[in-house]
Amino acid sequence: MASLWSSLEQDVFNPQKKRLLETVRVWKTGRRKKMSILCLVVDTFRPMQPLLVKVKVDRGEQYKVAYRWPLAELKLVDGKTLDEASLDFDLHLDKVYKWTASSLEEKKAFTRCLWKLSHRFLAGSIAFVNVPSYAAEGKQRPQEERKDPAEAESQEELNMYQEMTLKEAADVLKLMEEYEPLVNNSVAFAEQLSNDLHVLDEANLRAIISSEKQVTQLMSSIDEALAEVTRVEETLQIYDELLGSVKQQMDHIHRENSLLHRIISNKTKLVDEILFLTTHLNLSREHCDALSRADLSSPSRVKACIAAAEALFACMNIQIHPGYRKLQSVAERLIMFETLKQNFESSFISHITNIFEVQGSAQVPALAQPIGKPSAPSHALHHEELAPYTPLMAWLRNANPVLFCDLPKVYAQNLSRLYDREIKAFFEQAKTFLVGRRKGSLQESFEKPAGSRQQSRWSLPGSREGQEHTSDKGNIIMQILEQVLRELQPLCTAEQHFIEKFFQLSHDAADLEVSARTGGESSASPEDPPCTKPRSQLEEPMTQLLSEIFSCLEPELRGFLDICNKIHPFGCLQVLVTLNDSIFEMWDSSSALPSSFLNTILGNMLLLTKNSFNKCIGTLCREIEEIRLPSKPKGGILPSVSRFEEFVGFSEEVFRTAQRRGELDKAHRRLASSVFSSINSLSSANLKVNTDMVMMENFHHIHCFLCQKMIHCLEDKKIEAKQRYSEHMEKYIITYLGQPLEKLNHFFEGVKARVAQGVKEEEISFQLAYSKQELRKVIDKYPGKEVKRALETLYKKIHKDLSPEENLLPVVWHAMERELIRQYHEFEDLIQRCYAGSGVAMDFTVEDLLSYFSSITLCNT
Repeated sequence: MASLWSSLEQDVFNPQKKRLLETVRVWKTGRRKKMSILCLVVDTFRPMQPLLVKVKVDRGEQYKVAYRWPLAELKLVDGKTLDEASLDFDLHLDKVYKWTASSLEEKKAFTRCLWKLSHRFLAGSIAFVNVPSYAAEGKQRPQEERKDPAEAESQEELNMYQEMTLKEAADVLKLMEEYEPLVNNSVAFAEQLSNDLHVLDEANLRAIISSEKQVTQLMSSIDEALAEVTRVEETLQIYDELLGSVKQQMDHIHRENSLLHRIISNKTKLVDEILFLTTHLNLSREHCDALSRADLSSPSRVKACIAAAEALFACMNIQIHPGYRKLQSVAERLIMFETLKQNFESSFISHITNIFEVQGSAQVPALAQPIGKPSAPSHALHHEELAPYTPLMAWLRNANPVLFCDLPKVYAQNLSRLYDREIKAFFEQAKTFLVGRRKGSLQESFEKPAGSRQQSRWSLPGSREGQEHTSDKGNIIMQILEQVLRELQPLCTAEQHFIEKFFQLSHDAADLEVSARTGGESSASPEDPPCTKPRSQLEEPMTQLLSEIFSCLEPELRGFLDICNKIHPFGCLQVLVTLNDSIFEMWDSSSALPSSFLNTILGNMLLLTKNSFNKCIGTLCREIEEIRLPSKPKGGILPSVSRFEEFVGFSEEVFRTAQRRGELDKAHRRLASSVFSSINSLSSANLKVNTDMVMMENFHHIHCFLCQKMIHCLEDKKIEAKQRYSEHMEKYIITYLGQPLEKLNHFFEGVKARVAQGVKEEEISFQLAYSKQELRKVIDKYPGKEVKRALETLYKKIHKDLSPEENLLPVVWHAMERELIRQYHEFEDLIQRCYAGSGVAMDFTVEDLLSYFSSITLCNT
């Protein structure tokens, strides 16, 4: 019951500010299945009104109020019978409700609460029939009042005997100790106690007799007080009866006052709602006229239309109760708003479309003789003409998104025609600046035979005048291309910013920048600019619109870059550097979005340029590897080495100020590998000159060139060139060193071979071919004068073989000197070890050799 009580209070009555007094679980008589709960509640605020509430329990154990009656409507409570075992009772309200209680205790408690509420709030207006008075008033049963007197007397006697307290027990023990001699004699002890009690009774009687007068006065005072209490109770009863009717009147006044307050509250709410509707659904006459006329011919009238459209939008988007729309005045007002909206939409769309068409049909000035530098047209005036209509475009987007979606397409279709004409004229002007001719002559200049173009395609001119002319062309290409890109950037950026603001196509540039940088770091090389992303990643409304507006920009730019590549053998280098720098400059610029349309186009052009550059480098590598030597080669620097040197020098000059050179480093490594491969192929060629000498000179030339240029990516090639140069110089020296002392060299080579085969050194002189006599014969053939003559002949041969450009003669001659002295010491050592005690010695000494080399060097300087 406690849980039922708390659930009813918490879920049903506390939210309604009611206080639960009593409950009874009942069902309609004869229908036990459907149980309900009858509750007696009062308001928690004054005036407190008692209510009878019927609560139902649904399947989810949730309580729901089914009926509510004011207790004043209850006329009669019928207990059905005086028999206490009956659970039925009737309540006479608007009709007779027959109920059966779940238990007798609940029925009694409910009836008792009804009786109390009737006498407290309704002055006992509710009649109770077949209800025992003790059950209604809560009195004791009559059977309980009429108990057996004997049983009551015995019960009273039992109640007289009480357990002794601790103090009484202590007094008894003290008394027994005092009369301890008499305790053993019970008769004597009893007599003593009796005597003491008689003395005490006598003293008490005397005290009572002496205080009889005070007792008589006290009793008379008590009687007077009781009489006064009776008079007060009678007076209070009279006052209570008088106030009963006043209470009923005051409760009635409270109820009437609450009704008046409710009427006033409802009236205030009604006035507020009417004021809300009349205020927020009111469109001024000036706004209605402006929307009806839809005159957009002047700035002041455009502002009036903007204000009227915004006011109309505010009226149409006010949140009102759905039931208000059924009111005739509100419905008519909404219909009027919708009509004004549709008429103004049609007029505005027609007006703005007409402006698009006029701008798209504008004429482009004829191409005159170029003066100064190429310049792209400006659309600032067109944008200024459309800028006042930006608020109306925002209004149309919110009011009718379906109609708004078509306007960007109409704008792109019309403006694309104007941009096509202007961009074609701009690139025609740039081409004229580039070649100094009109388009017809420009085409004729590139319709030459393929052989002549191919001959000059991959080679630089040999003369200084030709190189200067080619360098001037390269500078012109870079200057014109930079000017073209500088002119295109404000053109595309201004158009992108305008359509972003005019058509509300804004996007989160920070997110796009993060995604672009993340994508660039994960998929592209470190040297690639982050804006060279595929077009598919930027397919958005903004990009689609710009793609349609600038539909001819990419083809025209591709054609212009093709011309730049054609008029210079390595035009792709200038184009690559210029595009790279321009893209990174726009990326770092705060005025250009990282994902701007122009950046996307330039990224695509950069990819095409890289492909063209790679093809150019591939063709040059094949040319270097397949180059043919002249039929009568004279040594010196090979054409492939000269070609590599010229390309590296030219490319380093072009990339001197470039921000990125990743592609150039790759090209340098490829070309260096091709040049090394071309030089290595000489070893298998049938040349009339010494192959080691040619390879030595070319590797030396490459090493010196790379040391001069200090290119970081070719450090490994520089080290390899130095190693190969040293290796082939050593081979060249060994080859020619045997000529001055050829027979002596062969003899000692044989001696070393015998020692290597296992012949003891002291037994070498017993070999027939290497005896002491044979050694003397060989030594006699090389006196000092003969050695000097042979060295002079060797010097002339080396001087004839080596090319003067490399100036390797002093280096090689000095290396010859060191090697010959080393051999001399080796020969002497072999003589000492293998021919000890023979007295055999060479006709010249080390000092003689040094004097021979010095004199030959001085004579030829």
